Order: sequence, then structure tokens, then C-alpha cells
Amino acid sequence: MSVLQLAAAPGSPRLTSRGTRFGALTAVACVVVTLFVLAAVFAPAVAPYDPTQVDPSAVYRGPGGAHPLGTDDVGRDILSRLLYGARASLLGPAIVVVVAAVVGTLVAVSAAWIGGRFDAFVSRALDVIFAFPGLVLAIVAVAVVGPGLMAPVAALSISYVPYIARVLRTAAIRQRNLPYIAALEVQGFGAVAICARHLVPNLLPLLIVQATVAFGYALLDLSAVSFLGLGTQPPAPEWGLMVANGQPSIVAGHLEQSLSAGLTIVVAVVAFNLLGQGLSRAFLGDGR
Repeated sequence: MSVLQLAAAPGSPRLTSRGTRFGALTAVACVVVTLFVLAAVFAPAVAPYDPTQVDPSAVYRGPGGAHPLGTDDVGRDILSRLLYGARASLLGPAIVVVVAAVVGTLVAVSAAWIGGRFDAFVSRALDVIFAFPGLVLAIVAVAVVGPGLMAPVAALSISYVPYIARVLRTAAIRQRNLPYIAALEVQGFGAVAICARHLVPNLLPLLIVQATVAFGYALLDLSAVSFLGLGTQPPAPEWGLMVANGQPSIVAGHLEQSLSAGLTIVVAVVAFNLLGQGLSRAFLGDGR
């Protein structure tokens, strides 16, 4: 096989794993993330109650019996609200990460491939966006559009592009300068074909790692927006909103709602971060 054929073959240089073994923490994080996703998907089947059902006779019931995590100030079952709340709490970050990953990949690959002034312009633009905190952009978006989930999701999608694009751009430039790219160009492959069939797949492990870590931070940002009353609106269940709704009850000694939702957010964010670190070690060999 010639050098040119070898360069164009499926085995061209890639940012692939140096090993696919996961540590114990990564395995636990993977299980936790899977459970959260399953809870969101199958909430109607596993939740014991309607999350918006008000029951004046069950106000502030403690954990146990018919209500494993207790009830809130209007008698709604906290466990049911946590399960249903996983839908809004995970859907928002998923949209943010998908949009940021798609746009960030296109921007990074285009800048690396074209280079020159275009690359310099993209770098400066990413720096400008990176300078604005995502949470502030989300609040500004809500101030312009109004409360709801989509405005902060759109704002955070933009603010998260640099987190992915800056890292991918550096890796894409390294890939762009490797001999197999020149070999493919000599064979007559166009820029789009090379990027779609070789360059982007080579960046995929790095993209997965960045997206997994970004998911946890996006979840935290959107929960903060809902906590401020600017995201998901009552009576819809959402973890950040549940923390805020439970605050007045803390003075009366009823910690169940805020504590349950707050711990759920913490566990989810930590799980996604640990999973991202584990994927980084497995795909990229970091820390070995």
C-alpha cells in the first residue's frame, strides 16, 4: 500500500483512546447519569403522583410512607416533582451542549482549515464571547424576551460555543498540519470531504469530553436561572425552581424540598464532571 493510500485509509491519525478502561468513580458517575436520564424519560411511569397535584390535607408531610421524600407547602409529592423535574433540568443543558457543539465544531474546523485573517478574526470573536459570563447573558436574554426556558437556553448556547471551539480549534490546527491531510489533498479530495470524513471524526473524542463537562456546568447555570425565577415557571417542576420554592419553608423547619432538589443538582453536576474526566483519561490518555 502506498503512502497516499495509507493516509486516506480509515486508520489515519486520530485523537483516539490510549485505553478504554474506566475507573471506579467514572463507572459510578456513568451509572448515576444513566439513572437521571432514565428518570427523565420514564417519569410518568415511575412517579407516584402528579407533580402538580395540590393536596391541602398533605401539606408538609415528612418523608416516609406514601411520600418517601415528603411533601411541599401545598401538599405536592417531592419525589414526583424531582422525577418530572429531571425533564426540564436535563433537556435545557442538552440543547445548550448540542447547539454549542455543532456551532463550535463548525467554527473551529473552518478557522483551522482557512487560517490567516479568518482564523485571527474567529479567535478574537471567541475571546469576546468568552469574556461575558453565560449566566449574565442568560439574565439579559430573559430581560429582553421574558421568563421561560428557551431564552436562557439560547443565550447559554451562544456563551458555551467558545468553551468547545477554542479547544477544538487548537486540535484541528494540529490535525490540519499532519501529513495525511496533505496526502488527501494530493489525491484530489476537497476540503469538505476531508473535514467531514477525516478531520471531524478525529476530533470526536475531544468533542465528547468537552460536551460532557459542559453539560454539568450548563445544568448548574440553568438551575441558577430558574432559582432566580427567570427560567422554568411554576407550577412546572424543575430542580432549581424547587430549591427556590422551598426556601420560605426552611424557616419553619421544613428542609425537604430545597434539600432534596439542591442535593440532586449537586450529584448531577458532580456526576457529569467525573464522567467527563473519565472519558478524557480513556479517550485522550490525560493524567496517565
